[in-house]
Amino acid sequence: MQKKFTKIAKISLVLVYLVIVAGAVVRMTGSGMGCPDWPKCFGYYIPPTDIQELQWQPEKEFKKGQVIILDEALWVAKENFSTSSSYNANNWAPYTKHDYAIFNPFHTWTEFINRLFGALAGLGTLIMAIASFTYWKKQRSITILSWVVVFAMGFQAWLGATVVYSVLAPAKITIHMVMALLIVALILYLIQATSNNIKSLKPDKITRNLIIFVLLTTLAQIVLGTQVRQFVDVQTDLYGEDAPNLWLNNASLSFYIHRSFSIVVVLLNLALAIRIYKLNLGYSKINWVLALLLLEVISGMAMYYLDFPFATQPLHLVFASVLFGFQFYLVLEALNAFKTMKTL
Repeated sequence: MQKKFTKIAKISLVLVYLVIVAGAVVRMTGSGMGCPDWPKCFGYYIPPTDIQELQWQPEKEFKKGQVIILDEALWVAKENFSTSSSYNANNWAPYTKHDYAIFNPFHTWTEFINRLFGALAGLGTLIMAIASFTYWKKQRSITILSWVVVFAMGFQAWLGATVVYSVLAPAKITIHMVMALLIVALILYLIQATSNNIKSLKPDKITRNLIIFVLLTTLAQIVLGTQVRQFVDVQTDLYGEDAPNLWLNNASLSFYIHRSFSIVVVLLNLALAIRIYKLNLGYSKINWVLALLLLEVISGMAMYYLDFPFATQPLHLVFASVLFGFQFYLVLEALNAFKTMKTL
């Protein structure tokens, strides 16, 4: 079972990244409020496909918690009941989490699929945690951290609910993204700690510190990026999808910091790569880091100079999150090189 644990952890990692991809698509399509409640969607386990399903109708059965849209507001069924020929306000309670009452079937199902991916990833991490009990006697930390991941996934789901209840507050979206990266880091640690293919790398203190610093700059850039993304959303609402260049004349400070700081991130990664190649330290993942960094730069330039082509925004976010994963794995390899040296 221990041999299978690493495979299960890798599958869990892929599933978590699929959630990140799905979340990026939700952001790109503006579907974040497609389901105005949580964990259900308009009070249904399987969301509606037509606005008529969310309108009051005579002689219709409603279950407790199901939602209708009436007078541009959400109303929740208090109990299971069947409607008569006329509307009875006593059967309904106002939805108090927020006042967003718009139904768009595309947005609803986009957000619903995102939640399904989240549930699948949660199941994957739960299976990983159960499998980790085989390490309880000889490497207890693996079991403990595996269950930390499960609880982190639960906390992430709760954060998703707070994002919905806040009607996509920027700060909560940022925390939601950072939490996703923390989960990625924990799973990567479990994969590295249980892998049988750990290479013997040369320990180098300056390289180790530089890798950690580069990782932190990438994380800072991702946080800045989530703030810029919110700014772009607001400006798009103001000027429309066909005029993205209009708001560049009035861009926020975070936009310019994010754009300029990308130069620092690129230079630091190049300096790290040059040092690794020059000293022949054996960190092969640096090639992936450079490739992803190139894709990140290209997608960023495409958004700025080509008026935000379709899919560039979610790709930009996905490239950044995968880049973070490879950089974190470099940190683990660097730390493991010193650990191996001490045991010799």
